Amino acid sequence: MRKIIKIPLYLLAGITGLMLLGMAIFFLYYSVVSSRNMALLGPPAPSITENGFTYRDLNKNGRLDPYEDSRLPIDTRVDNLLSLMSLEEKAGMMFIAMIGMNDDGSLMERPLLSEPLSFVLKTNSEMVAKLKMNHFNTVQDIPADKMAEWNNRIQKLAERTRLGIPVTLASDPRHAARENPGANVPTTSFSKWPTPLGLAATRDTLLVREFADIARQEYLSVGIRLALHPMADLATEPRWGRINGTFGEDAELSAMMTRAYILGFQGDRLGPQSVACMTKHFSGGGPQKDGEDPHFPYGKEQVYPGHNFDYHLIPFEAAFAANTAQIMPYYGIPVGQTSEDVAFGFNKDIITGLLREKYGFDGVVCTDWNIISDTKLGPGRSWGVESLTIPEKVKKVLDAGCDQFGGESTPEWIVELVKNGQIKESRIDSSVRRLLRDKFRLGLFDNPYVNAQNALRIAGKPEFVQKGKAAQSKSMVLLKNNGNILPLKPGAKIYVRNIANEVAADFGTVVNDPREADFIIVRLNTPYETRNEYFLERFFHQGRLYFTEREKRPILELAGIKPTIIGITLERPAVIPEISKASSGLLADFGSSDEVFLEVVFGVSEPEGKLPFELPSSPEAVEKQLEDVPYDSENPLFSFGFGLRYE
Repeated sequence: MRKIIKIPLYLLAGITGLMLLGMAIFFLYYSVVSSRNMALLGPPAPSITENGFTYRDLNKNGRLDPYEDSRLPIDTRVDNLLSLMSLEEKAGMMFIAMIGMNDDGSLMERPLLSEPLSFVLKTNSEMVAKLKMNHFNTVQDIPADKMAEWNNRIQKLAERTRLGIPVTLASDPRHAARENPGANVPTTSFSKWPTPLGLAATRDTLLVREFADIARQEYLSVGIRLALHPMADLATEPRWGRINGTFGEDAELSAMMTRAYILGFQGDRLGPQSVACMTKHFSGGGPQKDGEDPHFPYGKEQVYPGHNFDYHLIPFEAAFAANTAQIMPYYGIPVGQTSEDVAFGFNKDIITGLLREKYGFDGVVCTDWNIISDTKLGPGRSWGVESLTIPEKVKKVLDAGCDQFGGESTPEWIVELVKNGQIKESRIDSSVRRLLRDKFRLGLFDNPYVNAQNALRIAGKPEFVQKGKAAQSKSMVLLKNNGNILPLKPGAKIYVRNIANEVAADFGTVVNDPREADFIIVRLNTPYETRNEYFLERFFHQGRLYFTEREKRPILELAGIKPTIIGITLERPAVIPEISKASSGLLADFGSSDEVFLEVVFGVSEPEGKLPFELPSSPEAVEKQLEDVPYDSENPLFSFGFGLRYE
């Protein structure tokens, strides 16, 4: 009997021992690799004062080089540094990829079970020390002071490289009040605002510029210096899964919003207090065939059945007028619009012919993420050039006129092309010069560090939070108000669904039975299809815009019991004719908290928004729309610009 009992104990001990051994090997491996990477670095850059002038001796040679001298013109500093850089250092600068950080603000030098993304990312030291990269985008939400501390650590790491070139830290949008991982990076520390659709619904360019200025301050406080936004794309195809990040379907409205947004982030000119904008996605994402997104192979085609290509350029012209620092082309193929049907990032007619030559844009052009290589998150998006080898794809991107590869961390591609004589180093210099110019304009060479305690004071400052809430209210659109049922009187008996009871209790008496209520209040989200063929699909809200019968039934049943107020968060133009008909009051929001939503319902604040797109009346009407044409839905349920006010 004892022998029988001992067998599983021996097995358990063996398994435990193997696990401990595996963990020891894991930690030892990453410790050794990290040490090797750190050994590639030198000492930090000392600060030296000569004749009353203090400078950072970034190359540690004990004397003032022109690129270290903040008194000199930026072009002089750029030319000097470029002349000192090796081919490998130039190549490293031409890549920007996601980077990880630990929750405590320390460098991520090994994968962590608490951060699954860390298992697909290279370590901090590998990218900075070994690959010589200095552009990164962060996709994590950690406390503001810890993010600031991490920024200082990664900048100190960069300072120890041969030439001390600082890091440019970038981010996707971080200020949305409601989470959508496919469209923004939820950030607890920052103030919460409506999506760009909501900003457009306000029709208030001063508000948009104020938002962008507040976002700029919060970004700056933690070290983020490059905004991978705004989206100047137009929502002319209602099924497209990225409408949430646009300013709607009207080109003139989008142009106004885009210009104000960029000016708020950058100021009138790019400087040390700016956050540079990478406006996307030139020459206009949005007219996706059948609404499918080109992150995925089935959505690679952009089509123009309405011959409306130029209409989609209007918001970008506003971005150029606002001096956007950078531009990102999209993944799709502009079918039939250029001399070859290849995706924007590979398309010389688009990047050189249209962007560089027609519009005279001389800022940085960065490709969208992973247009070259396959990753653990999905296949490379080399639409139209899938048959080319990796070196051929990289060369085609460079020949098209792009400066930087998004989502990639493989500088060896460029080194190989130059050494093999397929690309001239002078071509590489042109791109590196643009990238360096932005680093100098942002003041990163003079001081890339931030104050962690200051980040705590600025990020999520009460004044910013209140302004965000006010914008959420202002952006809401009143679509229906039968018998002026809204606003409701405080203290009414209410039954709520998809609203937190504890929040609702501050406005009325919450009951558990809808038959006991005076009013029923329901919040809904825009419908979408759940897809799982590719990993990233789970983060995209795309496909159908209508509620299924199963989804509609409980909503309509509630509306048949008592007068019902329905609020719907519009990520895209939802098809809601039955829900609209059944409701007594109907409100659309573009990202608002339960508190803000109920403040509007109970008249604490008023909805002032106007729809940034029309709401179709049926799925059939959606299918008949032309992908590149705005407001062309047959007999829309609510027209573009519709919005009631309280009487």
